Amino acid sequence: MIRPFKCLFCVFCLAALELRGYTLSLHDNILEPLNSLLLQREPGKAYSKFSLRKPSLPDEDICYIVPGKSETLHNCNFNSTAKTFLVIHGWMVSGLFESWVAKLVAALYDREKDANVLVVDWLDIAQNHYAVAAHKTQEVGQEVGHFIEWIEETTNIPLEKIHLIGYSLGAHVAGIAGSSATKKVGRITGLDPAGPYFEGVHAHRRLSPDDAHLVDVLHTFSGGTLGLSIGIEQPVGHVDIYPNGGSFQPGCNLRGALENLGYYGLLAMNDVIKCEHERSVHLFIDSLLNGAEASKAYSCGSNMMFERGVCLRCHKNRCNTVGYDARTVHKPHSMKMFTKTRASMPFRVHHYQLKMHFTTKTYQSVTEFMVTVSLYGSNGNAENLHLNVNGEIGTSTTHSFLLVTEEDIGELLMLKLKVEDSSSLLNMMWPWWNGDSPELHVQKISIWIGETQKKMIFCSKDLQNTNLQKFEVIFVKCKSTWNRSSLRCKYRGQ
Repeated sequence: MIRPFKCLFCVFCLAALELRGYTLSLHDNILEPLNSLLLQREPGKAYSKFSLRKPSLPDEDICYIVPGKSETLHNCNFNSTAKTFLVIHGWMVSGLFESWVAKLVAALYDREKDANVLVVDWLDIAQNHYAVAAHKTQEVGQEVGHFIEWIEETTNIPLEKIHLIGYSLGAHVAGIAGSSATKKVGRITGLDPAGPYFEGVHAHRRLSPDDAHLVDVLHTFSGGTLGLSIGIEQPVGHVDIYPNGGSFQPGCNLRGALENLGYYGLLAMNDVIKCEHERSVHLFIDSLLNGAEASKAYSCGSNMMFERGVCLRCHKNRCNTVGYDARTVHKPHSMKMFTKTRASMPFRVHHYQLKMHFTTKTYQSVTEFMVTVSLYGSNGNAENLHLNVNGEIGTSTTHSFLLVTEEDIGELLMLKLKVEDSSSLLNMMWPWWNGDSPELHVQKISIWIGETQKKMIFCSKDLQNTNLQKFEVIFVKCKSTWNRSSLRCKYRGQ
């Protein structure tokens, strides 16, 4: 039997499916105690506790600041001139803080030595059924908002110095807190805000751009995952960043979990849900610890466009930094941004757009084949990277690709290009179409590097041998004497 409190995926499934109007046999049993759990709180009883943690003990709650008791600020050595962070956890199945809380506290102190880092403890509510915890975010958020106002009145700390960091349900608690305060706080960071019960609802019931001067959001497990939305898919901030499209994160082994679904049931998904959903937290921790090499995100209309590499330009503030160093963007609407990451920390990768002009000698066209690219730079190499060519290749077509490298290879000096398999369907079918061996030529590649905002043009080193079906074609920086007309003439003379 699957225990609902022990299976993260089960409860998210139930919440998401309930929103879609499905009726499940487990529904009545799981939500039976809901009415009693939603009773009003006892008079004078608070939902939240505020622990000011120390840099030397990031995982210990040894000093609590109590609203209305100003002496607790002094007792806990609250610094009224420093930045103040409120870390707000999400739904908890164990009733205990998860390991990421201490890691985030330590990383914040590593970056901001004199800061106040408070952990907002609302475990008494957060460890209940997901539906109850989601409903109570309104009251918990209002309570946190009152705490912020009390801090400002008591210490005269500018609200611009207050930064709320909320994960999952905690992101919506942060949003409600921000909207409850009389004046806006400086910043709210939403780390994969929860989707069930919040997707598509009015802004005053969830995290929204109105809640702080800067609201930045990382979406790592949202958007149609198994037909569900664990994290919220819609943009809810000024800057909404979708690493790896916001759905599947490298290293989380979703495929393996799906393969074991029949044997282990829904429990097979538990670790994967945690890995994908919690990746947002670790991306933010990474940005604190590796700020000098923080990931860059790019504004784009859709993840599909981003995957083609067409969104790597940074003009007109179309780029931003992932995580702690994200900057305010003055836009009337949310800005959706995308980036790629590695499977582990440090998560930064390097983005390249490769624009290639393919030519053939026939009017026949082919679709779907794989090209292997190797990059050689001043600091290292990145070899055997794959590009999937999806779309018609006719007598003259241009395709754009996104290519990423995990290492910084330095200044790009040379490329090698080849079709993955000479025995591919393209090779086998082409003679049947026209009786000739296939010829797929590339003579020039235009490259835009996202991290440096630099454009480079590479030309085939040997213009006699540019057929990818027969050769591994080498490309070097184009000489100034090589121009488009000479290349066209050379090709036509073959």
